[in-house]
Amino acid sequence: MQEFSSPNISYTVFKLTGFLALGEWRPILSIPYFLVFLLSTISNSIIIYLIASQKILHSPMYVLIGIMGVVDLCWPILFVPSLLLNLLIGWNGIMLVSCLIQIFCIQILGAFQSTVLVWMALDRFFAICRPLYYHKYMEFYSFLKFLIVPVTRNLILNIIMIAMAGKLNFCTINEIDHCFCEHMGLVQLACGDTSINNLIGLVSAFLIPISDFLFIIASYMVIFISVMKSGKAHLKAVNTCITHIIVLTVNLAFVLISFMSYRIRNNFSPNIRVFLSTMYILFPSCFNPIIYGVRTTEIRKQFLKFVNHIKVLPW
Repeated sequence: MQEFSSPNISYTVFKLTGFLALGEWRPILSIPYFLVFLLSTISNSIIIYLIASQKILHSPMYVLIGIMGVVDLCWPILFVPSLLLNLLIGWNGIMLVSCLIQIFCIQILGAFQSTVLVWMALDRFFAICRPLYYHKYMEFYSFLKFLIVPVTRNLILNIIMIAMAGKLNFCTINEIDHCFCEHMGLVQLACGDTSINNLIGLVSAFLIPISDFLFIIASYMVIFISVMKSGKAHLKAVNTCITHIIVLTVNLAFVLISFMSYRIRNNFSPNIRVFLSTMYILFPSCFNPIIYGVRTTEIRKQFLKFVNHIKVLPW
């Protein structure tokens, strides 16, 4: 039988073997993942419904929260259902094309989430530091200029990354030690030189999540300084900003730890690395509806009205 060690032969089908070391305990792991997925789906669906159906929530800030809800709803859907099937019945095969599509979709949604957070920081900046110019800069057509550059950046970097990964030759092994297709998880299986793929991954990490995080921190620092000078009028806004920074920091830590675990020597077990990779998607998807939704006064009011309306319905 011909071996797949020939450089002229490349695998086109892969197996996702994340959490394989857990053995017979793997099916039990599906329970917490299902519960977290259910929480994310329900909470983000409610946020989206409230913002779409209530005209009072059609201002820029709430629309951005609604967009965030759409991202947080779609992101886990890209891998959690297949993860559950993998854990429960061992369904773990994936075609190379499907793998590349999954990588692109997961990364483009992650990049877009980062971009939405930048827009939200700009919204708070204009609302608190430049209130007289808020409607001028935050109306739809004026705000489009803030949309073009980051979205173009996200698309170009991710298209280049996927195109380069698709050209690789996979001739030695077809098992990805993960529960979904991740860029470096796939690239490390390739034969030959992958230095360009590594470089593109590093550039993307710096130009998207890290640069956006630094921009958001800088924006919130300006907001803090402005609030301190003006007194206690916006202390609630400062409290919200601090909460945002905490969530952003935790999520960025998940991303960077998962990202660097492929590139440096470390003592992380494969199970921990896979778990952290799933958390940088599931953590914000579960907590964003609370941070950006429930803690926002007007959304909370509309949610309570929604709950009371359900209670009085004749079932």
